[in-house]
Amino acid sequence: MSSSSLDVKKLSLFTIAWPIFVESALHMFLRTSDTFMLSKVGDDAVAAVGVANQIIMFMVIIMSFVSVGAAVVIAQYLGAKKIAEIPRLVSTAIPLNFLFGLFLSVIIVSFSTPLLGVFGLEEALFSQAKIYLLIVGGTLFLQAVMITISAIVQSHGYTRDTMLVVVGMNILHIILNYCFIFGAIGFPQLGVMGVAISTLISQAVGLAANFLVLYRRVHIKLLWKDLVRWKREHVVKILMVGLPSSASQISYFASQIVTTIFIASLGAELLTTRIYTQNILFFVMILAISLGRGLQIIVGHLIGAGEHEEAYRQVFRNLARSLVITLSTMSIIALFRDPLLRLFTDDPDILSLGAVLILLGFLMEPGRNFNILLERSLQATGDMRFTMGVSVIIIWVFSIPLIYFLGIHMGYGLLGIWVAFIADEWVRGFVLFLRWKSKAWVSKALVKSELKESTLAQ
Repeated sequence: MSSSSLDVKKLSLFTIAWPIFVESALHMFLRTSDTFMLSKVGDDAVAAVGVANQIIMFMVIIMSFVSVGAAVVIAQYLGAKKIAEIPRLVSTAIPLNFLFGLFLSVIIVSFSTPLLGVFGLEEALFSQAKIYLLIVGGTLFLQAVMITISAIVQSHGYTRDTMLVVVGMNILHIILNYCFIFGAIGFPQLGVMGVAISTLISQAVGLAANFLVLYRRVHIKLLWKDLVRWKREHVVKILMVGLPSSASQISYFASQIVTTIFIASLGAELLTTRIYTQNILFFVMILAISLGRGLQIIVGHLIGAGEHEEAYRQVFRNLARSLVITLSTMSIIALFRDPLLRLFTDDPDILSLGAVLILLGFLMEPGRNFNILLERSLQATGDMRFTMGVSVIIIWVFSIPLIYFLGIHMGYGLLGIWVAFIADEWVRGFVLFLRWKSKAWVSKALVKSELKESTLAQ
């Protein structure tokens, strides 16, 4: 069957991005609901799942390279009106990430003990964390396929459909959590194992729903011969986009671990302040990521269609609009910063410092928004090696040393570290801004339009 997509170029960024935002928020809520419901069992259960999820989330970041690569390549092919290639591309991306997810699942099952051993858990916590890791981590291949199909559907413009799938997953997950944790309606009371089983079932149902959307909404029928015989050109293009993009995410994730170690050395109170503040500002971060993913879809379609000048203008227009959205959101959070912090703590020192850090969000969050939207736009053009280089080099050569210098060496603590965070976002954003303005990305397109080949005015 032929692939079907919305005319993404005629849709606004908000129309595409708001379902992605809701979907991302619901994914976060999925983890939050686990924490809340397990807290009724005990702190040990919460800690065990939290530790195991750190390993699982890192693996998910690693295996997202195929979904990111597939989304960008398919968006460009759709823009170029090369519809006949889409089913073959999809038939390459799905089994490719399935095999990689299966590989990671085997790694987790085989090395679950040493992976958890680095956290130095007590024996009771270790056994619970291992159960969760073996069940959820051992079936990562399901999540690998699910995020790939979701990215493919979104690249066709159907972001609302993937959002609705996640809504259904959340509802099912919460119901099953309740049944397995509290032994409702005859279910066995399984605690951490029950939450793991609930996660597995909800993901399996979500995967089936995504396949249904792919078939009925996007009109892609997967043929067995295409699933086992991949086109080398498709694999290369997916990896060309996905691997550098994944490297950028892994670099950022690793830098956050190093930063956490720095903050932990300053004391538990400052580490707690950072966690509470970031939880509050996470809403703004999800907003920026969602706007970036939406803009990536639009730019990918425009680049595929050869409309480089329109892509150039779209990014600048949407940067301005997203800046207004970000500052408006920050204003609401800043206005209610005290009651928001009091949801977590009554410690006066944490409340005082946390309030200052939230106000500094007026400087940091616009920079983060600027950085994410430009990075996603450049990735959509095929210029992912440059974005990877910027991310890795600036984070490790400039940002991490600055975090240590201001926060640890100069003794400014969390305030100094926050200033370094702000500098990191704006420096990376400014370099990406210069790259976009230079139009060097025009030559990086992965596919040429069958309809036209436009050239940019010099």
